[in-house]
Amino acid sequence: MAGHSKWANIKHRKGAQDAKRGKIFTKLIKEITVAAKIGGADLEANARLRLAVDKAKQANMPKDNIDRGIKKGTGDLDGVTYEEDIFEGYGPGGVAVIVEFMTDNRTRTVADVRHAFNKYGGSLGVSGSVAFMFDRKGQIIFTDENDFDTIFEVALEAGAEDVKEEDGIIEIVTDPAEFETVKNSLEEQGFKYQSAEVTMIPQNLNPVEGKQAESLMKMIDILEDNDDVQNVYANFDISDDEMEKILG
Repeated sequence: MAGHSKWANIKHRKGAQDAKRGKIFTKLIKEITVAAKIGGADLEANARLRLAVDKAKQANMPKDNIDRGIKKGTGDLDGVTYEEDIFEGYGPGGVAVIVEFMTDNRTRTVADVRHAFNKYGGSLGVSGSVAFMFDRKGQIIFTDENDFDTIFEVALEAGAEDVKEEDGIIEIVTDPAEFETVKNSLEEQGFKYQSAEVTMIPQNLNPVEGKQAESLMKMIDILEDNDDVQNVYANFDISDDEMEKILG
């Protein structure tokens, strides 16, 4: 989930992940399997697989699970064939939403995603209807307990596009091709990030509040809870106070 009030969102997402670790493992295994199928089992040569394995380790996934996912992708073990694609649409308040999915049953996934949009006042759009409002970027988040000046210097020297401190967090943005280099450079300096991923960052933010904000977050929660949905991105701008009320 991407949008404004990043620190509140990160806390919300982490809490949701801790409560739904089985679902998180399912999504990560799918990504590992597909990454291995497309690019092979060699982590050094397969950047997508390398990132997927890093995320799995961060989630404390057992090594055996990771290895099985890779072997299913390479065909060494029997596995399911997944199709990956995106849905685009609008949520409450006209918020642009991108849903990345990976499924073995497209008909089921389309029905589930459409139901979530419709239930909370959103609508699915055609391909290309909102994707142009986002840029694919590497994003690394630290709490502001870390030293900003050092992070700023290390990140820019390693090739980061932007480093800023806002809302209690330090955010580093990179070109996807430079993401791993920047992340590794910061790790080598002993910095521990709150999150690190290649994501879709909105170019502009759409303010929502009240019932629309509440409905939007419920819709996003339902989508993220779906085993077929890998990621949800949205260009909402919700104030910290509003977000805290929604999250309870």
